[in-house]
Amino acid sequence: QVQLVESGGGLVQAGGSLRLSCAASGRTFRNYAMGWFRQAPGKEREFVAAIYWSGSNTYYADSVKGRFTISRDNAKNTVFLQMNSLKPEDTAVYYCASSASIATLSSGSWGQGTQVTVSS
Repeated sequence: QVQLVESGGGLVQAGGSLRLSCAASGRTFRNYAMGWFRQAPGKEREFVAAIYWSGSNTYYADSVKGRFTISRDNAKNTVFLQMNSLKPEDTAVYYCASSASIATLSSGSWGQGTQVTVSS
């Protein structure tokens, strides 16, 4: 079982930036795909971004493409989400997820989430 702890959320004005981090422990981090999801109030959880175990492939939701960048540091067992040009509609709790493959991230291990609030 892997443990995931997110950090880096906060309050930012529209157009600003935040960098989320997700620290993993408990199993071999470098063998697993990692991803970010988010859930806004009253809405279902949605996919944001994912990264292959080697970092060679990344995937993004259309709503964040060109603004968000996912990356990972396997030596530090950490995955990052750099969020630029933030919009009020990006406001949500952001969750980190880990799984054996990108296709199964939604049913993998999850962190507790970190709140991101973007003011207009």
